[in-house]
Amino acid sequence: MYIVKSSLADADLKTVSEALQGALVDLVDLSLAAKQIHWNVVGPRFRSIHLQLDDVVASARTHSDTVAERASALGVPPDGRAATVASVSGLKPTPAGWIKDTDAVSAMVDALGAAISRMRGRVEATGEPDPVSQDIFIQITADLEKHHWMFQAENA
Repeated sequence: MYIVKSSLADADLKTVSEALQGALVDLVDLSLAAKQIHWNVVGPRFRSIHLQLDDVVASARTHSDTVAERASALGVPPDGRAATVASVSGLKPTPAGWIKDTDAVSAMVDALGAAISRMRGRVEATGEPDPVSQDIFIQITADLEKHHWMFQAENA
């Protein structure tokens, strides 16, 4: 049942909605992973990494809202439920317990790298069917790449 009807052709809508849903799940998982690490990071660089993780959380949450609202605008109900995120996220599970600062940085480099790789695929997939959604993915990718660079520099 469609409450809101998209102007996209059905095949294009399928491609775009899959990309939006995948991005939503990855962004929700990224925000949860960063917050989990934020609560458990320990070590000499605790404070700077702790604060840097909050920047990732804020960014991922803002982008997840943008993605979900784009899906809604196209008539596709977004699904950010915990069970959905847990079952289809492309990110590796976050370590449990205390996490040394250098390991926290490595975990974030990995998580951001996975999210960026998947987001770039979405940029490619949506270029033809929906440049508006593609533009959203481009903006998200640029932001995630900035965070990725900053975390990579932490362990250089």
